[in-house]
Amino acid sequence: MAERRSASLQRRLFVWLLLPLLVVLPVLGVALYGQVQHTAQSWLDEGLEDTALTLAGQIDLRGGEPSVDIGATMDRALRFDRQDDVFYLVQGPRGEVLQGDAGLIELLPRPPPQAPGSVFYGDVKLRGRVLRLVQLGRDCGAGACQVMVAETLNKRDALQREIATYVAVNGVMLALLLALAGWWAIRQGLAPLTGLSSELERRDLHRLTPLTARLPRELVPLQAAFNRLFERLGRAAEAQREFLADAAHQLRTPLTSLQTEIELALLEPHDARVDPLLQRLRQRVVRSARLAQQLLSLARAEDRSVDVGQVLDLRDVATESGQEWAHRSLPSGVDLGFELVEAPALGHAFLLREALENLIHNAVSYAGAGARITVRCGSGTPGSWLEVEDNGPGIPPGERAVALQRFRRGDKASGAGSGLGLAIAADIMARHGGRLELLDAHAGPGLRVRLSLPPVQPV
Repeated sequence: MAERRSASLQRRLFVWLLLPLLVVLPVLGVALYGQVQHTAQSWLDEGLEDTALTLAGQIDLRGGEPSVDIGATMDRALRFDRQDDVFYLVQGPRGEVLQGDAGLIELLPRPPPQAPGSVFYGDVKLRGRVLRLVQLGRDCGAGACQVMVAETLNKRDALQREIATYVAVNGVMLALLLALAGWWAIRQGLAPLTGLSSELERRDLHRLTPLTARLPRELVPLQAAFNRLFERLGRAAEAQREFLADAAHQLRTPLTSLQTEIELALLEPHDARVDPLLQRLRQRVVRSARLAQQLLSLARAEDRSVDVGQVLDLRDVATESGQEWAHRSLPSGVDLGFELVEAPALGHAFLLREALENLIHNAVSYAGAGARITVRCGSGTPGSWLEVEDNGPGIPPGERAVALQRFRRGDKASGAGSGLGLAIAADIMARHGGRLELLDAHAGPGLRVRLSLPPVQPV
């Protein structure tokens, strides 16, 4: 079952920031709509009230009986509206019609009479039409006259739709802007954590230097915890290297003495029946001595105190290795050749010789009798390099990654190797900031191992 991937911290923070936003903004939008709509309705009601006050001012009380005389011009002015129909009615103290639309008497619900100076606002119906009504009372001596002004709701409905649209559009735009601002703020806030993660990705057992980045106060304890962990790992790795080096060093002397004793025993007169046994013992001791040497090389490759920034020429490294192999006995028919040119590089000569020694030894061990082995060096745009090529069986591409692991050998590997040679060379390259590549031979079957080093920077 595939492991369920957890949501990123950035996405999680954004969701938790967005949830309150999605709840608060609609509430604020509704509240804003209500306030703006109420203000707009109040302005329109004030306009109706002004019309009612104008009508109230036209009531004439001379002669003891109230009367209203409105001409055609003023009637058109009172009723003028580009969107709505306007109605008005002036009633005397006894409910008689003094002026206007007598049909307003049929309003439902019927507003109660208003005392002088009081005003009534409300929605009413007249023959199935909804109207907005303003009714005020006017002192007419013997009682209160009633002045009513009503209009249809066309411009009020249009104004409500316009307000709702503006509030919704601006609310959505505000939500998008706040979401973008929140996303940007979260990214900026998590940038130090991302930088810390990138720096941790570059750490390994060969690079356990303390983290020194300037971080927010909340991340300082985390950085300190990682530095303490690096310190403990460094001490553990150093103890492991020291143990490995001491063990390998202690094994070399007795193994060398044992090998010498076996070779002397082979030279002395002895029963021919024990000769195969002595030969097998000699092979086992040689292999054990080789393993001890490789373990010692591995410890040296991981020693952080070694300076790998010395200026050297890979041609000299290969030449010294060639001189050492010239004094060794090679298997029958093995042809070891060198194609060397000037190749400046930065590194540690002893470690590079160890890497090249392991590659040559691997080629001699696994290529078989009659193998042709070529050691090359050179330089190019990426930097300088060393190569060891043989015409043996090679390593299939699918097994090359496994062959670089410690104590691992290919499925078809022959010989008496321990599976450390390529791993040691790869570790030495990593220590130098370079890389080891397993490639196909230039022509025909075989394996080509390339050690690439970074270019030498001009001073």
